[in-house]
Amino acid sequence: MWSYILRRCLLMIPTLLGIITLNFIIIQAAPGGPVEQSLAKLQGIESSATSRVDGNSQGEVNLNSGGGQGSGGQYRGAQGVDPEYIKELERLYGFDKPLHERYWLMLKSYVQFDFGDSFFRDSSVIDLVLDKLPVSISLGLWTTILVYLISIPLGIKKAISHGSAFDVWSSSAVVIGFAIPNFLFALLLIVVFAGGSYFDWFPLRGLTSANFDELSTFEQIKDYFWHLTLPIMASVISSFATLTLLTKNTFLDEINKQYVTTARAKGLTENQVLYGHVFRNAMLLVIAGLPAALISIFFTGSLMIEIIFSLDGLGLLGFESVINRDYPVVFGTLYVFTLMGLIIKLISDVTYMLIDPRINFEAQS
Repeated sequence: MWSYILRRCLLMIPTLLGIITLNFIIIQAAPGGPVEQSLAKLQGIESSATSRVDGNSQGEVNLNSGGGQGSGGQYRGAQGVDPEYIKELERLYGFDKPLHERYWLMLKSYVQFDFGDSFFRDSSVIDLVLDKLPVSISLGLWTTILVYLISIPLGIKKAISHGSAFDVWSSSAVVIGFAIPNFLFALLLIVVFAGGSYFDWFPLRGLTSANFDELSTFEQIKDYFWHLTLPIMASVISSFATLTLLTKNTFLDEINKQYVTTARAKGLTENQVLYGHVFRNAMLLVIAGLPAALISIFFTGSLMIEIIFSLDGLGLLGFESVINRDYPVVFGTLYVFTLMGLIIKLISDVTYMLIDPRINFEAQS
């Protein structure tokens, strides 16, 4: 097993390199880099933009930037702007270097986990990621745990009672929940439970209260989950349908196999057959979907929830960075997302082998 884990860890290197390189190339074709953003702001807020450049012109600029137009290009909106000022902007954002040099400087820094500084935030990328990470981990972790705690027992119950009234009405509820977008359900929860039109039971913004540090340990835990209740409910409602139906269909497939009939013929009880024989085989497919489910909830599914509930997490950080062309943050969050996804996938494969000893990835060529 350890040799397999080592090989997978080594394979992460070219995977990360390929993803970063591909996105670096794509960024080059994207219009409106940070220099253009600053020039556009200059036309409306000249004094503010000028003071920002002048304040940073003497500092060392990290070149961990992916794209934007090179120093040889003419920026839109640059008419009437002093060429020396444009060159100062290019130097400030690291675009005074050739494309290939910026690329190699970026790779060299990323090997050392140095993602540079944000173009438009007064902070380093790693500090921004660490600051936003608790919000995304809270949403992703608790949502995934609840989804699995609901979906697996519900899927097993539906498989056992296949075709019954419980199976029919629970399937209808699951499909309806899946059809409702999580952001729409989030708005409904706000209207009903967060002071919208009916009850004012839950807070509308933030992960903790303003006086969080003054609370006791028990009150801090209570306050933390009090703030997370509505966001997690909104995330769970549209996430457990697929896993529930997958669990049901997998168990149904296993229940109809010959070894189950043989086990029953030996006089084993239904619980012994179900949890002693069927469960291990059926759970393999469910576990295989864990990385995709976690990544989907953790990264893609949390953006709208973060916006609606004013939770400043990685999803919102990445979105705002793309809009503002804050390339160090864009590539830093992309690097973190990709690395975590690869690690989660590796954990899933290792769990595969622990659950079913018949699976041996090391024996595969």
